[in-house]
Amino acid sequence: MEIIEILGYIGALFIGVVLGLIGGGGSILTVPILVYALSLNPIIGTAYSLFVVGITSLVGAIKNMSKGMVDYKTAIIFAIPAFIAVYLTRAFLIPAIPDELFEWSNFTVTKNLAIMLFFAVIMLLASVSMIRNNRKEVDENAQITYNYPLIIVEGLVVGTITGIVGAGGGFLIIPALVLFAKLPMKKAVATSLLIIAIKSLIGFIGDVQNLNIDWLFLLVFSGLSIVGIFIGIWLNNFIDGKKLKKGFGWFVLVMGVYIIYKELTA
Repeated sequence: MEIIEILGYIGALFIGVVLGLIGGGGSILTVPILVYALSLNPIIGTAYSLFVVGITSLVGAIKNMSKGMVDYKTAIIFAIPAFIAVYLTRAFLIPAIPDELFEWSNFTVTKNLAIMLFFAVIMLLASVSMIRNNRKEVDENAQITYNYPLIIVEGLVVGTITGIVGAGGGFLIIPALVLFAKLPMKKAVATSLLIIAIKSLIGFIGDVQNLNIDWLFLLVFSGLSIVGIFIGIWLNNFIDGKKLKKGFGWFVLVMGVYIIYKELTA
C-alpha cells in the first residue's frame, strides 16, 4: 500500500473526528480524499461519499434521537423533497450528463471536471459559512413554526446539490432549519444529521443500480469514519469544537482553492 493510500484511510478517520468535534463539515472532505488520495473516479467518489456521509450521520442521528434532540416533523418535511431530489439526481441526472460537455479555446470541459469544479465552489461556500458563523440563536423555549413552501424548496435544492457533489450539505440545511422552521441551533444541528443520513443513503441507492460497488473498501472506509466520530465526541471533553470551527473553515477554503487550481491546470 502506497503512502498516499495510507493517508487516504487516515483521512477517513479525520472525517469522523471533525464531525464528532464540530458537528458538521467533515463530510466536505470525503470526496477530495476519495478522488485525490485514493484515486477514485469523481463519479465513483461522489457515490461512495454519499454512503460514508449517510452512515456516519446516521450514527450521530441515533445518538441525538436517544437524547430527544431531533424534531421529527421538521425532518420529514425537509427530508421527503430532499431524498426525492438526490435519488433522481444520482439515478438519472448524473448518468445522463455527457462525458464531454463543451470545448472552449482548445480546452475540453469534461463531466468529471465540471463535477469537481462545482464541488470546489460548494467547499468555498461551506468554508465562508463556517468562518463567519454568525447565526442568531433561537430561544430554546420559543414556539416552533413552519414555513412549508420554503422548507420544501430548500429540501429540493439541497437534495440536488447533494446528489451532484456527494456532500451532506449541513451548512445549507442548518440555516434553513433555523430560519424557516425556527428551530433552536442545537435541535437544528441534531435534526440535520437525520436529514443528511436519510437523503444520502437513499441517493446512494440511485448509484447501486448504475455502478459496481466495492463493498469491502466502502465498509472499511466508513468504519474508520465512524470510529473517528467517537474519538471526536471524546475529544469534545477537552477541546471546544466551536473554537475549532473557524480554523477548519479556513482549511476547507484552502482545499477548495486547491481543487480549482489542480483541476484547471491538470
